[in-house]
Amino acid sequence: MRLTVAIPTYRREQVLLQTIDYMRALQPAAAEILVVDQTENHFPETAARLDELARSGQIVWVRRETPSITAAMNHALQLASGDIVLFIDDDIRPEPELLDAHLRAHASHPDGLIAGRVIQPWQEGIDFATAHTRHFHFATTQPAHIHEFMGGNFSVRRDLALALGGFDENFVKVAYRFEAEFASRFVATGARIHFEPRACLHHLKEVAGGTRSFGDHLTTWRPDHAVGAYYYSLRTGKWGEFVVRPCRAVATRYHLRHPWRIPATIVAELGGMFWALALYVRGPRRLGITSQKGMV
Repeated sequence: MRLTVAIPTYRREQVLLQTIDYMRALQPAAAEILVVDQTENHFPETAARLDELARSGQIVWVRRETPSITAAMNHALQLASGDIVLFIDDDIRPEPELLDAHLRAHASHPDGLIAGRVIQPWQEGIDFATAHTRHFHFATTQPAHIHEFMGGNFSVRRDLALALGGFDENFVKVAYRFEAEFASRFVATGARIHFEPRACLHHLKEVAGGTRSFGDHLTTWRPDHAVGAYYYSLRTGKWGEFVVRPCRAVATRYHLRHPWRIPATIVAELGGMFWALALYVRGPRRLGITSQKGMV
């Protein structure tokens, strides 16, 4: 099986180049590294290095004008030459086994989606092999069959993803919960999501660029963070979540300590709610679907 590494990126500079270099150094090597770049204007040194890597055939560098996580991922699915597409964030450091572990997991689970292990900055140094937790989390060292995955480290057979229409591009801006919506369609086919801890990477959580370009969900009045959650609830029929979320959004320790932030959060949540309703009425935007009340 050939494996394409797909890196959707937005407003990332040196950390993107480091991520690419990390992936180029892995063995066995990926069939291709596909960088789907939505950055308006890179620093000159970043642009020069990306151009050099593309001209030498070390990466495929694709530019997109309108930033959209889900549209960039769909573009990667369409362009990928590999049988398997591994999606990773643009601010990561992989463990040496990352690519090999994803390929081996697909050999054992040929019709599945493989979710890899993700270690966040605050989880570094914790021995999760001996740590006991009540709930599954993506830094665990135990393999499992799960119902969702993290968008920064998962692989899927290209033909299966395309058959499902890829990712719903109605998940706009931060695109919160787009993975969960795709997972719900994926498992509805009878396929399974397998968590493979050997397919491990470290998320660096760069403070600039990526979804951080849309501000902090606790302080912004814009609906960019909220709209995805409401749209997911509508698409999956979870009306209770849709109704309850505005209350939950302000019932936090942060808002208890910063009550003057509550009005901005309510504005953001209501804006996300109405935006999601408009997107839902228009219908899903997936590969092969025309947006006319969600009909093919």
